[in-house]
Amino acid sequence: MGHSILNSVASLSSFLPSCKPFNLQVADLYCSACKCALCEDCLPNHAEHPKVALSQALEQHRNNLQERLGTVQDRLPQISDVLSFVKEILQQLTNQRASIEEDIQSSFEDLHKQLDVRKSVLLMELEVTYGLKQKVLQAQIDSLLRGEGDMTATCTQAEEALAGDPCVASLQVERELWERLGELAGLGLPCQPEENDQLDLVMETDGLRKSIHNLGTIVTTSAVASQSEAMGAGLEQCIVGHPASVTIVTRDKSGGACKSGNAILSAEVFTPDGSIVDGEIVDHKNGTYEFVYTVPKEGDFSLALRLYDQHIKGSPFKLTVTKTLEAELDVSPSTTTATNSAANATPSTGSSEGAKRRGKSPGQKKKGSKRASSALGTPRRKTQNPIEDDLIFRIGTKGRNKGEFTNLQGVAASSNGRILIADSNNQCVQIFSNEGEFKSRFGVRGRSPGQLQRPTGVAVHPSGDIIIADYDNKWVSIFSCEGKFKAKLGSGRLMGPKGVSVDQNGHVIVVDNKACTVFIFQLTGKLITKFGSRGNGDKQFAGPHFAAVNKNNEIIVTDFHNHSVKVFTLEGELVLKFGSNGEGNGQFNAPTGVAVDINGNIIVADWGNSRIQVFDGSGSFLSYINTSADPLYGPQGLALTSDGHVVVADSGNHCFKVYRYLQ
Repeated sequence: MGHSILNSVASLSSFLPSCKPFNLQVADLYCSACKCALCEDCLPNHAEHPKVALSQALEQHRNNLQERLGTVQDRLPQISDVLSFVKEILQQLTNQRASIEEDIQSSFEDLHKQLDVRKSVLLMELEVTYGLKQKVLQAQIDSLLRGEGDMTATCTQAEEALAGDPCVASLQVERELWERLGELAGLGLPCQPEENDQLDLVMETDGLRKSIHNLGTIVTTSAVASQSEAMGAGLEQCIVGHPASVTIVTRDKSGGACKSGNAILSAEVFTPDGSIVDGEIVDHKNGTYEFVYTVPKEGDFSLALRLYDQHIKGSPFKLTVTKTLEAELDVSPSTTTATNSAANATPSTGSSEGAKRRGKSPGQKKKGSKRASSALGTPRRKTQNPIEDDLIFRIGTKGRNKGEFTNLQGVAASSNGRILIADSNNQCVQIFSNEGEFKSRFGVRGRSPGQLQRPTGVAVHPSGDIIIADYDNKWVSIFSCEGKFKAKLGSGRLMGPKGVSVDQNGHVIVVDNKACTVFIFQLTGKLITKFGSRGNGDKQFAGPHFAAVNKNNEIIVTDFHNHSVKVFTLEGELVLKFGSNGEGNGQFNAPTGVAVDINGNIIVADWGNSRIQVFDGSGSFLSYINTSADPLYGPQGLALTSDGHVVVADSGNHCFKVYRYLQ
């Protein structure tokens, strides 16, 4: 702005005569060549120069200034919009930093807790082992001391008797001493050590130290949409039923090629009426990405490629799809062109965040990019099953927008055809139809009543109220079906509520993971009863997770670290226990979610084995739910939908999946 003012001043000064000092009588002329007003003394020097009337020159300069002013003023709204957008990005970046900082704190707190638990277990094991060995050795010492004491006392008495004069009076005493010494001479004492002193510690820490050294990665990229571009046959020719491929090259603000992956890309192929074509984005981890899609019919399509919710160069692209390559050759090259028009707000069918992972231990954690909610954010992704198995569809990728999840945990299903997901690290509950259509979500992060800090379990009360176990707030919150807070229960009693369920009396069943206890509350918050403690006994738990209620109003609890499922009466009496640690049929590697069908069969999510098993009501193994097409990765909660399907929180893949289930 300062330069514009200086230029304007310089322009106005050009109207002054060029001679100094100049005559006060200025002619009404302006020299177009010298760009100055002319006085009478200057006229002879500009005789050969083109001249115009001074009034005309003044008007022309005023018009030029007005035009330049209009040009600059026209830029102000654009700059204001860009400023707002960049501020929004900065705010999202700041929010991301705070969120990831909290995730780091939470993750390392969890690791500290696990280390503390392991330390306690080792110390307890040390005490128990030492106590057993010490008891044996101490008993041996006591036995030897008693024998030594008896021998010493008897020997002293015998020596005193022998020191006296022999007489009839001492005969009886000496005979008794003789018999006692005979007994002591043959006394069987433990003269060999009955225990040893070995008590060693084997602590393999090198691998753990290396894992800790490499634990966690901050993922980002310098890619910007305005410099990134697309290329490939998928932009030039598309044939019905044949896969088309597009390569996206990400670049930084200076146009330099990015060398790393993990950028947040989305791709849409859609018709003017908004219908979507399936596709998948593959991250090559070198700054380039490939979007592969197949168009099932002829027609005009648009391909929108977005990087961080902004169109890349040339996006959206117009595509004309034909049946054969020959027909495609007859099409004018202009059929594939770029347009600056905005794309329709349609669901993303591909996402670099949705890359499938295989063969990873559910114990791994990967911190990925997470985005704050934005009007430009892509909604849920619904992916149909590519090969034959029990999977009907999956919903979600990693993120913070609607239909995206970060460490989803509990699952519930309502009688009116709704699926509820406890989205733990996004501090909210998301609600979908049985068909996977996003309906709503609610939840405000915080530690005050009505806020959510770490929702892990969710259930639906017969009244329609939504019950949420909040692990970090150490209470259970009750919301209306519209998501309005009503009350909380268990505050001051619960240590770490993980799962919730509702029995046939409308009572709230809470599985306290930390306290290893099951609590039963009235909806008013009054405690009815509780049972369970930490341990590996039949009525004990080691990190219990979720619960379900069968038709007998019995409580079925998954006992995570004891690798078993236990069934109790409402009074806490054990009815049934099944399962052991392993990978075979009916075995578990840390069971999590549990549900019961109308026939009393028990469906269990097997977290460490990443599978779903089905048992009859007596705990006998029946079958698996086939998950081979799109393998689970650390499943958590599960439930039966009102239309008879199984829905499971596939926590490691940041989505939930719905499977066919024949009851």
